Amino acid sequence: MLRAAVLPAAYAMLPSAWASVAQIASARVWPAQDYTRVILETPAPLTHRMLVLKDPGRLVLDLDNADISAAIAAALARAQQRDPYLAGIRVGHQPGNALRMVMDLKGDDVNPQIFALAPVGEYGYRLVIDIYPVTPPDPLMALLASEARKHEARKALPGHARHAPKAPAKPEVRAVTVALDPGHGGEDPGAIGRRGTREKDVVLAIGRRLQKILDAEPNMRAMLTRDDDYFVPLAQRVQKARRVNADLFISIHADAFRESNARGSSVFALSDRGATSAAAKWLAQKENAADLIGGVNLDIKDPLVARTLLDLSQTAQISDSLKIGRYMLNELQAINALHKGSVEQAGFAVLKAPDIPSILVETAFISNPDEERKLRDPREQRRFAESMADGVRHYFAQNPALARA
Repeated sequence: MLRAAVLPAAYAMLPSAWASVAQIASARVWPAQDYTRVILETPAPLTHRMLVLKDPGRLVLDLDNADISAAIAAALARAQQRDPYLAGIRVGHQPGNALRMVMDLKGDDVNPQIFALAPVGEYGYRLVIDIYPVTPPDPLMALLASEARKHEARKALPGHARHAPKAPAKPEVRAVTVALDPGHGGEDPGAIGRRGTREKDVVLAIGRRLQKILDAEPNMRAMLTRDDDYFVPLAQRVQKARRVNADLFISIHADAFRESNARGSSVFALSDRGATSAAAKWLAQKENAADLIGGVNLDIKDPLVARTLLDLSQTAQISDSLKIGRYMLNELQAINALHKGSVEQAGFAVLKAPDIPSILVETAFISNPDEERKLRDPREQRRFAESMADGVRHYFAQNPALARA
């Protein structure tokens, strides 16, 4: 079976000034369970054609007037064993200054997408190839499978009373589900400290620690919107939380500011009436720009997501978000200074689930040398995670999750 990817209209005709050979400046591969992303970065746009072949599965990408160094081609050729979709990449030259890139797949059941990104930040022109499975992983099924593994592990512990008499039945209590959202990832490093600490790395480390702490709680379970170094669009983060019927959504970040003396932890909730401060508005704009940096295919439209994110009937959600935000600030102040002692509000796209209390926690300023050291320290990462877990516990102790149908 042979399919041709559609060539974006912007690349249908290129000015003659672009006819010179474009050198691929860098190439990156981001493997994950959700999808594998391949990025080609160049100083000028690339004309391209992509074919999808089966038996064996492979993607054939032809690039006009393009070249690649032997070092970059060799790096692409090294297959990553943990990549669930991509087996390796072969590169060869074609007549007329054309470059052919063959991506060997580990199976035929993939749904590839290809799109271009204009320059943004430190990036030049990028051509993005996303290799999705035909049947995407279901975050709810993954959460249930994780629950089953934890149950079996507990049963295998020494001293587990396999044959002990059964205790009287207790009223069943529904498990509270907390969605943890480590910000940024993949192409989007987030803020970067003076020592080179990347926000995407430290917030993932804190998120993993927080997940373990919450999972150890009776009647509580946690899921991560990303569990590795890859990019998740903002709308998909919200989708994942809603798919697992989350009772709470916590987006985890580490802020930066142009002045290195800015310090302290902050908590933000959604606002439908404008930001509570100029700083909150600036931060929301910066975080909402993650899709531009991480790379989102704007040709893919999901009307359900659009309706969800534009739903303005969020008064109850915002009220509950402010409550959990206050609990969170109360716990964070025990381990770190507070940048502001109240919950701030702004139009964060990632907080717009209309039916889930949602907060964004800026754990510390990665641009502050002292706080950067904290963020790098595994012991301090655990303290941040423990303080947030305490905030979650106290919130649900006073605001029990409602029963679900």
